[in-house]
Amino acid sequence: MRFLSMIRVNENTKMVPSEQLMADMGKLMQEMTQAGVLLDTAGLRPTSEGTRIRLSGGKLSVTDGPFTESKEVIGGYCLFQAKTREEAIEWGKRFLKMHGDGWDIECEVRQVDEEACQPG
Repeated sequence: MRFLSMIRVNENTKMVPSEQLMADMGKLMQEMTQAGVLLDTAGLRPTSEGTRIRLSGGKLSVTDGPFTESKEVIGGYCLFQAKTREEAIEWGKRFLKMHGDGWDIECEVRQVDEEACQPG
């Protein structure tokens, strides 16, 4: 089963990962790669550099960031595979724990719907 882990952060806190945290995250990603679990991962640029495209009532609108109405935003993601939902949740917990007490972040783990976008 494939899972998408989305890391939600409050952009307004201006928290940035320390060198140690970046090294710890790198070790976890290496462990996940060696275990054959990791498929893709990345941090995302700030919303000030993003654009939202919305369809509402048949009309498209385009809004450039920053998105001040958003308190929490997706700061990064990880696409990985796991045998069970519980295993997927454990990977998310491990990622969050390494941040320590100074961070207020959330990890949303959702299973990829393998049948939703199949052709034909």
